[in-house]
Amino acid sequence: MRKALYILADLDDRDIAWLSETGVVRSVAEGELLIREGAVIDQLYIVIDGELEVVVGDGKRVAELVAGDIVGEMSLIEKRPPAASVRSMSEAKVLAVPQVAIRHRLAKDTAFAARFYRALAVFLSDRLRSTVATFGYGKPGAESRQQALERENELDEVVLDTLHVAGDRMRRLVAMLEGRSK
Repeated sequence: MRKALYILADLDDRDIAWLSETGVVRSVAEGELLIREGAVIDQLYIVIDGELEVVVGDGKRVAELVAGDIVGEMSLIEKRPPAASVRSMSEAKVLAVPQVAIRHRLAKDTAFAARFYRALAVFLSDRLRSTVATFGYGKPGAESRQQALERENELDEVVLDTLHVAGDRMRRLVAMLEGRSK
């Protein structure tokens, strides 16, 4: 859930309520592909429950996703098909938020746009730092996969300052979704 903290920490309570109202909870069966590499997607997904994996090419796992993680953000930004597939490792639930709805809100609500784009910038910056550290940016002795995973699990000061806020927002989002389904 560490990556989702970047996004949830920057959004406010109205944004969380909007995500809850706009998105649709979708069940994903074990082994089902949520996102297929190269196939256009039109949703941003927030993992609500379960475990998914990000796989590339020949099925090599490059990441695992759990409750609170977000996928589909790159296709939202650049409208290109995903470079990886996302497959469920267990029964899972995701909140699927239509990209068109997000783009519409970004266009009409500048305060939301500022929060959302800042959150994505921090999120993607962290991902790029992880990639550079893993591959060593052309330097010998690149970080091992184990070192990369250990660093992935470390939280920086920005996230630590807002950890309780982001966690609380995730809990409220899940509660709103559960209340909606009753």
